[in-house]
Amino acid sequence: MERVKNQLISVKNVIKTYASRKGEVNAVNDVNLEIKEGEIFGVIGYSGAGKSTLIRMLNGLEIPTNGSIVVAGREVSRIKGRELRKARQEISMIFQHFNLLWSRTVVDNIAFPLEIAGVPRQEREKRVKELIALVGLSGREDAYPSQLSGGQKQRVGIARALANNPKVLLCDEATSALDPQTTDSILELLVDINKRLGLTIVLITHEMHVIRKICHRVAVMESGRIVETGPVLHVFKNPQEQITRRFVQQVTEPEETKETIEHLLSRYPRGKVIQLTFVGEGAEQPLITDLIRQFSLTVNILQGKISQTQNGSYGTLFVHLDGEEAEVERAVQFISSQEVGVEVISNG
Repeated sequence: MERVKNQLISVKNVIKTYASRKGEVNAVNDVNLEIKEGEIFGVIGYSGAGKSTLIRMLNGLEIPTNGSIVVAGREVSRIKGRELRKARQEISMIFQHFNLLWSRTVVDNIAFPLEIAGVPRQEREKRVKELIALVGLSGREDAYPSQLSGGQKQRVGIARALANNPKVLLCDEATSALDPQTTDSILELLVDINKRLGLTIVLITHEMHVIRKICHRVAVMESGRIVETGPVLHVFKNPQEQITRRFVQQVTEPEETKETIEHLLSRYPRGKVIQLTFVGEGAEQPLITDLIRQFSLTVNILQGKISQTQNGSYGTLFVHLDGEEAEVERAVQFISSQEVGVEVISNG
């Protein structure tokens, strides 16, 4: 029987106000969040949404103007000095631009937080060796940051962040400076660490691909507020806010989709273009085969994509149905009965 996961992070009624020439600005405005132990939780928003301020408040780099933040049993929004430093050993962070010590080797960068914590040398060396193996940097121990690729630098950053066995790993746009292939390898490493260590990961990003790839739940931020939150698959299936729909379209609808549809509509003026949405097991059903077998229709697949999330599959497919109007209507009704989302994009 699976153990019930405890709440590890609690953000209650948090406001962060900054003074500006035009008066006070609420960078974070009445945010409430609960994040469970062992969860990978994503916060997505465009620049200026408040997500960076929010994540910096989780480890006490910023103090809320109002509200409370509790992480691993400590109210980080109130503690200071030695108690805050102790709390930060349990709340590590990795950054977009790595923040490595350029005059230190890989080994020495990873060992640095252990030195600060007063860990004996023999124990440090053992821990660093474990971490190098964990993040896939064997053979690069004596390299300097200038000799590493972007992905390797981020692996050093991750190993260093894990040195003191934290309970929470905060990721501040940790893959934004990396190419897509390297991004995927780092995201896969984070998933592996989450599963192996049971580590709670909170990440902020402006890329829905990152959320789709590794997060269990997501919060969407806009103008300092959380406007939508929920399990990733649920948010993909049923985005409530316009900004959420824009993020979901980043990964479900390739940019050329609209042009493709317009081109095909000009070639096939009859029939209907429909958008199918598959969630979970529905993504594996032989729907197109069933349509061709059961209805007197011509079925043209225009564009499609199936994505994997941590909660299951999610896919969209654009299809052109051509045939007698009544037969097309029957086919649309059939699709609806198969627990597949269907939206008529255009009528011929």
